[in-house]
Amino acid sequence: MRVVVALGGNALARRGEPMTAEYLRANVKAACEALASFARDNEVVITHGNGPQVGLLALQNLAYQDVAAYPLDILGAETQGMIGYVVQQELSNALGGEREVAGIITTTVVDEADPAFVRPTKLIGPQYSAHDAAEAAAEYRWTIAKDGNAFRRVVPSPMPLSIVQAPLIRRLLEAGSLAVCVGGGGVPVRVDSKGRHIGVQAVVDKDLASAALAADIQADTLIMLTDGDYVSENWGTPEQRDIHTASVDAVSAMSFAEGSMQPKIDAAIRVARAGGRTLIGPLDRLDDLLARKIGTEIVPTLKEGIRWVETAKA
Repeated sequence: MRVVVALGGNALARRGEPMTAEYLRANVKAACEALASFARDNEVVITHGNGPQVGLLALQNLAYQDVAAYPLDILGAETQGMIGYVVQQELSNALGGEREVAGIITTTVVDEADPAFVRPTKLIGPQYSAHDAAEAAAEYRWTIAKDGNAFRRVVPSPMPLSIVQAPLIRRLLEAGSLAVCVGGGGVPVRVDSKGRHIGVQAVVDKDLASAALAADIQADTLIMLTDGDYVSENWGTPEQRDIHTASVDAVSAMSFAEGSMQPKIDAAIRVARAGGRTLIGPLDRLDDLLARKIGTEIVPTLKEGIRWVETAKA
């Protein structure tokens, strides 16, 4: 089975933890050990986020003022190398060297006229208090948005059109290798009138880019691993209902939190409309997710539209 596995932010940095190399490696090691058995027997591509890390690098760049800060596209490439190196190494270790694991710096084609460039929504970097967020916004001319009870920087997040390295990734899978790629959604690039790729100042959503890759390499399944058990309607309210399985048409008619679950649903819709399926569920229960004991599945068609968790358990 050819599968794209998207590691959520909880696989790299848990809320409240300092963003040190030691914590990054410990979290990635745990994620790769959970994935090893599945990766041993399937054609697997691992993608990952980079929001906290690219924001941290941006702050570190600003702290050194003798030279101009590096632009966001170069910082995105830097996080791909940094995180991809750790994922590649820890997955290879978890597999005991049985499978070759290749890390790839990936670029993602976007439209420079995408409306996202005038409406930033992608959360990056650490959380701030209201006071510190206001100071950072004034000093660095950042756009700030609320993230739970705190605040974070937001940047443009254009829709991914295609993954430039998809043919290379397909060849690696066909040769029996595993791939680590599309880190942070891939470095966003535009194509100029001469066909050249030029980096743009944005961060592509990792789940949407993973869906684009899944379509490009004709993957059977996209698995988005999160810290939640299900996709839910009316999440966090007394009317919350958890979704076991939903058709693309049914889930398309629903709305979810824009900064968190909605991009995952949009990614699942893209995969389902290409004929594939998507699983969304917890990293620490991957076997149960695959066995459909937990998590949400989005499929091209389903007679009843939505199968709720209560119905699935009955």
